[in-house]
Amino acid sequence: MFIPISRLLSARLLEAPDKGPFIFLKKHALLFAFFIMVPMCGLFAQQVNLQEILQEGTQNYPFLKSKQAEIRGAESRVKSVKTDYLPTLVVQDQYTFSTNNSVAGSFWGNEGSVISPSGGIRPENIYTGTFGSFTSALVDWRVFNFGKVKANVKTAKADLIRSQADFENELFQHQVRIVDAYLVLLINQKLVGAQQQNLERALVFKRVTDAAVGSGMRPGVDSSLASAEYAKAKLLVLESQRSTKAQALRLAELTGQLRDSMQVDTMQFYSQLPVGTSSTYSFLKNPALRFSQSQIDASYARSAAVRKSYLPSVSILGSGWARGSGVSNKDDSFHTSFSSGVDYQVFNYLFGVSTRWNLTNILRVRNDYKTEQFQVERFKELYQTQKLQLDRQSREADMQFQLSMEQARLTPVQLNAAQRAFNQAQARYQSGLTDLFTLAQSVNALNRAEVDKFVTNGNVWRALLMQAAAAGDLSIFLNQVVK
Repeated sequence: MFIPISRLLSARLLEAPDKGPFIFLKKHALLFAFFIMVPMCGLFAQQVNLQEILQEGTQNYPFLKSKQAEIRGAESRVKSVKTDYLPTLVVQDQYTFSTNNSVAGSFWGNEGSVISPSGGIRPENIYTGTFGSFTSALVDWRVFNFGKVKANVKTAKADLIRSQADFENELFQHQVRIVDAYLVLLINQKLVGAQQQNLERALVFKRVTDAAVGSGMRPGVDSSLASAEYAKAKLLVLESQRSTKAQALRLAELTGQLRDSMQVDTMQFYSQLPVGTSSTYSFLKNPALRFSQSQIDASYARSAAVRKSYLPSVSILGSGWARGSGVSNKDDSFHTSFSSGVDYQVFNYLFGVSTRWNLTNILRVRNDYKTEQFQVERFKELYQTQKLQLDRQSREADMQFQLSMEQARLTPVQLNAAQRAFNQAQARYQSGLTDLFTLAQSVNALNRAEVDKFVTNGNVWRALLMQAAAAGDLSIFLNQVVK
């Protein structure tokens, strides 16, 4: 989760210019303030804080909604499987128009699609059709299934738990991505301000230098160098603005709603440094590991259901039916009217116990069971892979935090030293004791120190976020953010 800031910002933005004068003269303080305030007018557009971004992202992001729909589908699946405990009741009523010819003997059914062969047995065929009716009700209750239905219910519940763990893991990872994008955007916005301040210094000094060259107090090359450094400062501002806008779009995407501009609140990220925490073994509670474990459990449940699927079923049967026909059951006479076929002539009922056992199905079930066992082994190895990655991430997070904290403590020293060096070089240049190139180096060091201040401070918070991501507990980070 920790991405070095050098990957997020252009090398040009991080590399300090190697020469050029940026002199801030006190007598031009009002002019400098004017140029600082004008760009700041655009900083008030759509400012949001971290809590608002997190809430919006977790509620509106489409992929998270898809995971929630998957959970609802798994819940419905559990309810559907539980209906296998209930008896099957099938009722039907039909009216037909057909001939009535048949012969003695048996036949093989065509997977249930053969027309009933019942009819009169006579030496000749009669092709006169008659109406008929048939009504039936059948109850099939599999009271003993040797745990097959129970195993299927457990499988459905395990899949529901897997879907919930998948959502929780994706939600956590998405929150981490939002916070990291927020911090990176905040760093970029701070760098825009730093480069804008650098540009205003260059503009003020360029005007002063041009005036000095015009009066003959400075050589003409100073004016050319001042113009070149002003152009370079402008390029740095444009590059920082490009990075900021691109990062704002990325953050807006994570909220589920793109917007043209976004200004994030600095909150307390630049007024204090966080306190680190040791994440040793805390990664064992990470949502990613819980999701991997739920995949193992779901695969175990499926294998158990497959193993029980070949067992027999014992059913209690009950049925009743009535039948009418245009052919009389008394004298085999034909009646072609519809009413003669609708009236029932015979009634029947049936009660019994039935056992069904597909013995050859055991061969297919055995192979299916082996397939699921290999899936269990696969998910176990994926769990170990995830565990190894989180262990590495946890150790790396601790290392990143310690080093980032040391860097953040050194940057104020660097900035103070750079400021003093700039002041001294400025005074020597104004007194004619040094050249423009020497002054430019001190200005470059000051600009680099200003940039490093924002980068290192932001990286400390990102390292803390990395610890929270490895531990699987975002509160490690959020509890240190003053609301």
